[in-house]
Amino acid sequence: MINLKNFYNETIINDLLKQFKYSNKLQAPKRLKIVITRGLGSELSNAKSLDVSLETFAAITGQKPATTKAKKSISNFKLREGQIVGCLVT
Repeated sequence: MINLKNFYNETIINDLLKQFKYSNKLQAPKRLKIVITRGLGSELSNAKSLDVSLETFAAITGQKPATTKAKKSISNFKLREGQIVGCLVT
């Protein structure tokens, strides 16, 4: 698998230079931050799906994902305040 940074520097920047007629590579936009998020949705009651999501994110990014919690309780969605509703990696 090609490293994303190398792919961006070699391929995408050259395409941007041609498309927008930049005179210098430093004028092209840079990647500052990539965030990957996942909401559990209807799988909130299944604890195994959360573990699988955390393991998958760790395998993809090489970092331990942070979990996000519900700020308010919503009875129609069977959601309680403080319950884990998703995960994210920066």
